[in-house]
Amino acid sequence: MKQYVIGIDFGTLSGRCLLMDAHTGEEVAESVVEYPHAVMDERLPTGEPLPPSFALQHPKDYLEVLSVGIGKVLAKGGVIPDDVVGIGIDFTACTLLPIDEKGIPLCFHDSFKNEKHAYVKLWKHHGAQAFADRLVALAKERREPWLPAFGGKVSCEWALPKIMEILHEAPKVYDAAYRFTEAADWLSLLLTGEETHSAMFAGYKWLWTAEGGYPSNDFLTALDPRLDGLVGTKVSPVVTPMDAVAGRLNEEGAALTGLPVGTPLSLPMIDGHAAMPALNVTRRGQSMLILGTSACHMLNETVRQDVEGICGYVKDGVIPGIYTYEAGQSGMGDIYGWFVDHMVPVEYTQEAEARGMSVHALLTEKATTLSVGESGLLALDWWNGNRSILVNASLSGMILGLTLSTKPEEIYRTLLEATAFGLRVIFERYEENGLAVRDICAAGGIAGKNPLMMQIYADVLNRPIAVAGTPQAGARGSAICASVAAGLYESITAAADHFARPHSRVYTPIKENVAAYDRLYREYKTLHDYFGTENMVMERLKGM
Repeated sequence: MKQYVIGIDFGTLSGRCLLMDAHTGEEVAESVVEYPHAVMDERLPTGEPLPPSFALQHPKDYLEVLSVGIGKVLAKGGVIPDDVVGIGIDFTACTLLPIDEKGIPLCFHDSFKNEKHAYVKLWKHHGAQAFADRLVALAKERREPWLPAFGGKVSCEWALPKIMEILHEAPKVYDAAYRFTEAADWLSLLLTGEETHSAMFAGYKWLWTAEGGYPSNDFLTALDPRLDGLVGTKVSPVVTPMDAVAGRLNEEGAALTGLPVGTPLSLPMIDGHAAMPALNVTRRGQSMLILGTSACHMLNETVRQDVEGICGYVKDGVIPGIYTYEAGQSGMGDIYGWFVDHMVPVEYTQEAEARGMSVHALLTEKATTLSVGESGLLALDWWNGNRSILVNASLSGMILGLTLSTKPEEIYRTLLEATAFGLRVIFERYEENGLAVRDICAAGGIAGKNPLMMQIYADVLNRPIAVAGTPQAGARGSAICASVAAGLYESITAAADHFARPHSRVYTPIKENVAAYDRLYREYKTLHDYFGTENMVMERLKGM
């Protein structure tokens, strides 16, 4: 009798379910469920308007992925529920949710349905920047020992600044919250009845280290006396190691998913990190690029090294025995999408429709004919702030060199180049600290769809880049973890070796482009350092 596992990748706009043969690794079927509420950045479902920098979600959307997506993927694959031996999930992070003592999200209660702080704060919610700044200033003043492990800075995208934001702006929500949890850990609780707090989420997004745990209560009360006892009450004090099983589906979980009671659930993973076992990025010097709405970049090493401006590192955070370092860019596909949605002339849209192609594909085709530097343009890729190395959500984007003859495809190519330059800054910071990037693998929707972008990345980095052979790397990684939870493989590394698949394509640097991009990058780095550290005009403008 065949056995199957299901991996579910909860992204920014949709949830993707993958049905995989638990022994051969064949991807039998997939389904996608778009979130009905999408990203709430203008108003709540009740019509309540939202301030700038807010990015919220409705947890009901995640439940729809489980109840609809799993049924669809089983039907498409012609598989009965009894043949599914494990399930795994991965999720965006930090995606913060306040819940009550019964595990019910506060936004489900009528008393909080008009309260914005009772909803899920998505990873790209940037309303907590002021609290992140205050947190870092105090940590530096006190010389907190945990701060260097997180690059010496704390992102407003992480848990503690978001909790501080709720405390200050909606104290009734703070008081009513029995737990603040990652949305992924909430789903794990809902499905199994067992509370877990994944070491991956805790280590990368909650300021937890294996050596010292969370920041001390003394530090938290110095931030605000009302944070007294936060860890142990509103934040789970127990962190679950990555080699553990989250639990098994209880009756509620079985009813929601349509799978049998007792089906094992692997510990939830961060979406970008889940792609690593899927692509067998499990060894020292291997780097994983997740290129989507935003970008997440991981690097495996066997040594521990504090690196200023990165998101941090966790030993055994993804792969046993390995320190996996994380950095990222807050905007990538979002930036290209912004340009297509708001800045492209109607004649381009009409041409794309007439030729049966997307506007992105049309712009890519036109931009491919341009040589490096031909447009005379340069951009800073901070449309959604800077996640690494500056760690400042108050920064904004810039395009330099516009003239009356500038064409849309020139701007589009410049935006592709800008995100590549932003990644080069991150790689150079790693190398300055003795961490070598030897092999690069890329995954995510854009990596497989835009060959021009991938060639630009290879040229800017002057390194070959292999693109994943599966479009569902996150869901595949979660399915691999589900096979380990089912007891079919002894470890994530062993399962990753077994399920390894060839890359779809390898992009190699073009020599003349490398030299031209080196010149452009020097100009980018000058602008990066000036507007990122010396002249904070972007912060002042955003403040106005």
